[in-house]
Amino acid sequence: MEEQKRIVTILDEAFAGIETAIANTQKAKAWADKLFDSCLNRRLASIASADEIQTLSDVTELIVDCEHKTAPTQETGFPSIRTPNIGKGILLLDGVKRVSEEVYNQWTRRAKPEGGDLILAREAPAGNVGVIPADQKVCLGQRTVLIRPKRNMVKPKYLAYLLLHPDVQRRLMEKSTGATVQHINLRDIRALQLGAMPPMDVQKRDVAELEMLQESSQQALNMIDSKLKALEELKQSLLQKAFSGELTADHAEHEIESAAV
Repeated sequence: MEEQKRIVTILDEAFAGIETAIANTQKAKAWADKLFDSCLNRRLASIASADEIQTLSDVTELIVDCEHKTAPTQETGFPSIRTPNIGKGILLLDGVKRVSEEVYNQWTRRAKPEGGDLILAREAPAGNVGVIPADQKVCLGQRTVLIRPKRNMVKPKYLAYLLLHPDVQRRLMEKSTGATVQHINLRDIRALQLGAMPPMDVQKRDVAELEMLQESSQQALNMIDSKLKALEELKQSLLQKAFSGELTADHAEHEIESAAV
C-alpha cells in the first residue's frame, strides 16, 4: 500500500506537470501558426491596402471554373484538388483523391492546369489559394477555380500570397453569398480589385522571404505536434504500466525525468 501511495503521488505530480507542458506547447503552436500570417500581413500591407486600380482579370490570362459535379476517384492517377487540399500558397497532396486519365481529360476540357497556376477555393472554406508545383498534373475538384497569372506582370506565388492577405480576403468575402456556407461567384473573383503590382525583383524578394518563413514556421509546427504527441503517449504509458503492476516509484521518476529532457 505504501508503494501504491508513492506511485499515485508521483503520477499526480507528473500528470500536473504534463498538463502544464501541454498547455504551454499549445500556446507555442498557436504563436507559430500565427507567425507566418503576421509577417505576410506586414510584408504585403502596402500593396494589399493600396488604391484599387485593376482587377484580378487584369493580371491573369484566364480564370476558369471547375466542373460542377464530383469526379469519380480511384487510388492511383492524377490528383483531384478539392478545397481541403488547398493550403496557404501551397497544395496539400497527402491523402489526395485521384482520378483516371480519362476523367482527367474530361474534367480539364476548359483548361488544363499547369505548373504555376493557382487554385482558389470558392467554398468550404472560401478564400484559400495554392500554387500548382512545376510539372505536376492535377485535376480541379468541386468548388475550385483555376487562375493563370500573366507571368510578365506577377509571379504566381506572389499573387497567391497577395490573395491571402486579410485586406484582399475581406474584399473577396464581402462578395460571398450563402447563409451557412460562404460561396464566391466567379464574376466576383474576376472583378476582385487589386493595387498595382510591384516590380518583379521586389516580388521575387518578398516571395523568397515569405517562403523561407513559411517553411520555418511549418517545421516548428511539426516539432510542436511531435512534442504534444509524445506528452500524450507518456500519460498513457505511465497509466498502463501503473495498472499492470510494471511501474514502481523509481521507474515512474525515471520516465518522467527522461520525458522532461
